[in-house]
Amino acid sequence: MRAELVFAFLLAAAAPASAHVTLAQPSAKAGSHSVVTFQVGHGCADSPTTALRIEIPENVTLANPQPKSGWALTIDHTAKHVSAITWSGGSLPADEFDEFAVMMKLPANAETVTFPTTQTCAKGAEHWTEAKGSTHPAPMLTLTPAGMPDSMPGMDIGTKP
Repeated sequence: MRAELVFAFLLAAAAPASAHVTLAQPSAKAGSHSVVTFQVGHGCADSPTTALRIEIPENVTLANPQPKSGWALTIDHTAKHVSAITWSGGSLPADEFDEFAVMMKLPANAETVTFPTTQTCAKGAEHWTEAKGSTHPAPMLTLTPAGMPDSMPGMDIGTKP
């Protein structure tokens, strides 16, 4: 019985993790023009990523995607803004990662901006639309006040050595 439990644990540990879509930099200055880079960590289990759709909130007043070789680009608009950006037709192997960038004019208020995202794979899709801490969290960008200094990865601003 013990050997069966050990085998089950090892099998579970070897199973592929769920894919994730995250931001390369999780914060930016409020009111700034910033390149927001979405990172696709890997495919859906063993299935390659074939499309990525990012919904753009209304308070983001400019969203210009960076084209990617081998991927078609679709930009959806409402009367006032870009509502979604989709890269499709490519094939990102399940065991590789890639980045998808968008130049944005961010809201002027310090807040958190959420980007519901759908990762479509050859077999199925992952919907990254839930709250932080859930199993399928949407990418979130924390906006800092315009007067705040930029932080660097690994630095804790405001603390003394």
